[in-house]
Amino acid sequence: MLGLVAACCCSRLSILMPVIPFRYMVSGLSQLHGPSLPIIRDGSSYNRPSPWLLVGLGNPGPKYEGTRHNVGFEMIDYIAQAENISIHLIHCKALCGKGHIGNVPVLLAKPQTYMDLSGESVGPLAAYHRIRLHHVLLMFDDMSLPCGVLRLCPRGGHGCHNGVRSVIKGFKQNENFARLRIGIGKPPRKVDPKAYVLEVFNISAREMVNSALKEGVEAVKLFTSEGFFESVNRFNIMQKYKHQKIDYLDIGKIHDSGGG
Repeated sequence: MLGLVAACCCSRLSILMPVIPFRYMVSGLSQLHGPSLPIIRDGSSYNRPSPWLLVGLGNPGPKYEGTRHNVGFEMIDYIAQAENISIHLIHCKALCGKGHIGNVPVLLAKPQTYMDLSGESVGPLAAYHRIRLHHVLLMFDDMSLPCGVLRLCPRGGHGCHNGVRSVIKGFKQNENFARLRIGIGKPPRKVDPKAYVLEVFNISAREMVNSALKEGVEAVKLFTSEGFFESVNRFNIMQKYKHQKIDYLDIGKIHDSGGG
């Protein structure tokens, strides 16, 4: 008789227990009452870091692999490889992967909508997983930066980048999200910028970009763990002058020889 009563009670409890939507379970985060609820995994800590949405922009398909416009996708791939995160989920029109950078939970995403419609994926992703804009980092190509130069920005406009423009539209014209801009250099004279971004890098440019993507992994680790503080500002300054180190060496030689 007691067994029957216990079974009935368990049955009733299972009916009353709520089903937790997937969006509350990114990297094991169960936020039953909204994003402000403390996250507890082992019952010993109420100070778990909030999740980040890391998005790389690009165009899907083999046709666009290795092109300048797809360095955002490549940045996501570098992060995934460095942190052993598998990108295999299809969600909100994006390829996604869940994992951690250090102790920070992250959702990696590569929108599959094509560049100019990226906001149709990124906006719903952030909304579904209830990730606030100040915990979104968008990574994309930038013609205004020299090839292989990175820049972390806490916010900004679209800079005539259609993918970023679409993401801002997906966030209801809100621009208050971080960006990692990846320099691809300006197109040569008489070269259409639209054609330029869809071309692959030459050998020397590819080496610089690959090196920059490795540096980008470290920058993302820094940014997600510490936020936009002095260390990130130093990173931006180092990036700005990293291809001008020879100039500093020459200046040093001049001073050493008593010249100038």
